[in-house]
Amino acid sequence: MHALYLGPAADNLDKLIVFLVEPPVPAGAPGPPESYREVRIDIGNLLLKHPAATFLWRARGDSMIGAGIHSGDYLVVDRAVPATSGKVVVATVNGENTVKRISPDKTKPELLPENPNYKPIAIDDEVGIEVFGVVTWVLHPL
Repeated sequence: MHALYLGPAADNLDKLIVFLVEPPVPAGAPGPPESYREVRIDIGNLLLKHPAATFLWRARGDSMIGAGIHSGDYLVVDRAVPATSGKVVVATVNGENTVKRISPDKTKPELLPENPNYKPIAIDDEVGIEVFGVVTWVLHPL
């Protein structure tokens, strides 16, 4: 995996402003027509809560397909967010990078894939694990 640093230099970039249409569009049964309004938002403010601690990292493989992470997706990884139970993280395991979910079971800590074809990675004293950051957004085309 290769990381693209969006740290302190990102603070100096021009803002990326787009229109957000309100109210939200129904994703279930169609709703009655409503009048809408456009609000301008900065995508950087939406995606980057901690710009100096945020990276983009491309995913490779299919072990997290159940979490909506596909091979080639861009992961927004925030190093300032605590890596707590249930969070999806980028971690280094025995010198190799991976993206997995931290298990909610505190008695048996593991890094969990979201594809039944892969096995959990036990977190214990024998396995060297370092969490790089928490995945806060996944960006992929439809």
